[in-house]
Amino acid sequence: MSLTIGKLAKQANVTIETIRYYQRKGLLVEPDKPATGYRHYPSAAISRLRFIKRAQQAGFTLKEILELLALDNEHCQDVQTLAEQKLRQIDNQLNDLNALRNALDDLLKGCQHDQSTQRCSLIEALSNQADSQS
Repeated sequence: MSLTIGKLAKQANVTIETIRYYQRKGLLVEPDKPATGYRHYPSAAISRLRFIKRAQQAGFTLKEILELLALDNEHCQDVQTLAEQKLRQIDNQLNDLNALRNALDDLLKGCQHDQSTQRCSLIEALSNQADSQS
């Protein structure tokens, strides 16, 4: 079974522009266009597009997904290494976000304790932090 780009997009639950973008990035092969008619994609393109979308949901960038696609089942250790690197990156991002959340929470607590209408303790705290970093 072969699919036009519109049918492929519908089957894979993506837009036509997404398919074209993935083609430009080398994630999906663009079939040759016949002299008359439309390009026809193999049904395997549906699975590839779904793989790309699931990998994105798992946090992989398109560049990383391209690396994953270049590997096959015989390179499971390489795939595992990439996944472990991604997991460490996500853990680092979570730590950074938690630190940011705690800092903002502390600033908000300062606002709640200082109900002055003359000044905003959050603005002052941010201004003082900026001054001390200069």
